[in-house]
Amino acid sequence: MTPQHLQTPRLLLRPFAVTDGTSFYHLNRDPEVMRYTGDVAFASIAAAEAFIRQYAAYREHGFGRMSVVLRETGEVIGWCGLKRHPDGMVDLGYRFHRAVWNRGYASEAGRACIRHGFEHLLLHEIVGRTARHNLASVRVLEKLGMIFWKHAPCEGIDDSVFYRLTRQQWLAAANG
Repeated sequence: MTPQHLQTPRLLLRPFAVTDGTSFYHLNRDPEVMRYTGDVAFASIAAAEAFIRQYAAYREHGFGRMSVVLRETGEVIGWCGLKRHPDGMVDLGYRFHRAVWNRGYASEAGRACIRHGFEHLLLHEIVGRTARHNLASVRVLEKLGMIFWKHAPCEGIDDSVFYRLTRQQWLAAANG
């Protein structure tokens, strides 16, 4: 099952395409982009393309991370989306090319993913996780209405913060 496309005024969020491999390779080669992720950069464009070909979240869960494309130009500027973990937790993740930082794209894309998660996937809770010192990402999670939950290690990052938002909290905020 392939997730639907999501649109915002400036962005299109769509399933990964193998042609996104070059963008993802360069995204993950930037040490500032990777600084707080705990991930390892792709060794090559071919490795990024192989990752995309093997990405099974759409088939397994009906949703997953998605490429973020500027509607005006068609340029892939990063990725954003929901991910179901083996323990059932669903988190919101995002990563953008440094050239487009501080333009509100993470908040805009994240808001669309949260809305989709609560309105269409009928999720009960969405979690956001980041390194405690990644203040820009913490601000994004807070702008999205997520509430601090706990400090805990997270996939290679010992000093992480977890935020969460329940469907009930989201509905209450949406209804004023």
